[in-house]
Amino acid sequence: MDLSTINPAILLASLMIASTPILLAAIGELVTEKSGVLNLGVEGMMITGAICGFIAAVETGSPALGFLAAAAGGALLSMTFGVLTQLFLSNQVATGLALTLFGLGLSSLMGQSYVGLKPPPVGDINFGPLADIPFLGRVLFQHDAMVYVSILIVAAVWAFLKFTRGGLILRAVGESHGAAHALGYKVVAVRLAAIAFGGACAGLGGAYLSLVRVPQWTEGMTAGAGWIALAIVVFGSWKPWRVLIGAYLFGGVTVLQLNLQAAGVEVPVEYLSMSPYLITILVLVIMSSGRGRAALNAPASLGRTFHASS
Repeated sequence: MDLSTINPAILLASLMIASTPILLAAIGELVTEKSGVLNLGVEGMMITGAICGFIAAVETGSPALGFLAAAAGGALLSMTFGVLTQLFLSNQVATGLALTLFGLGLSSLMGQSYVGLKPPPVGDINFGPLADIPFLGRVLFQHDAMVYVSILIVAAVWAFLKFTRGGLILRAVGESHGAAHALGYKVVAVRLAAIAFGGACAGLGGAYLSLVRVPQWTEGMTAGAGWIALAIVVFGSWKPWRVLIGAYLFGGVTVLQLNLQAAGVEVPVEYLSMSPYLITILVLVIMSSGRGRAALNAPASLGRTFHASS
């Protein structure tokens, strides 16, 4: 065992990269849940975004177009969920689980002819002299654009929810859709917009996996990242900056585990493999508790079906 082989700067930089796909998916799900909608299809939207982004990037040679295609693919799949739950009033939990299964199957079908191919490289942003600052330069100024975009999205969501009229309406719909409807707000339209945003962010997170984190297409490559994103929203108490911290903490655990293995410390991979499912079970237990929901600041109407007559 030789812990001196672990470079703290590289560890922290790797943490930010490992956290980005989960952070993107989680911040999109936060907006969705703030509107009162519980979409458990994050995993399906992420894997769909991963293959849509990969195909677009390979075919066009442009990673930027790949990310745009991924966002569109995730948003389109999320709107299937939106139509079923908001217009046809299907059960949100069952529909979200079905969306995950559908996304996994669809991505497998779409990606059959892309196994083994390499996407165009996604380069780092050139910050010039800032990248040469000891320690901080490696940690903060040697990343690709999506790392910074994810942080900007978190900041934008925080500002939108806290300071804008649209954010106030979104939170009002999530807290009491009946009262919001009585005040004249279009509850279904607000929720559909939130669902589309959540799907687009999940698609971006999936594309980050297939274009940057593991630049190739592998069936089922999200490997539970969508479920982890759902859990992080709860652990972050539906607050954007806490979600960022939660995503970075999980990314840190992932990177640290790999570094400890490289240093010769025996940490069974099975423990990490179990964590998404253990966390998901814990989240479901917490969300099923009325007291837990109130303590965690969950939207009061989360998961409840809206009827215009109510």
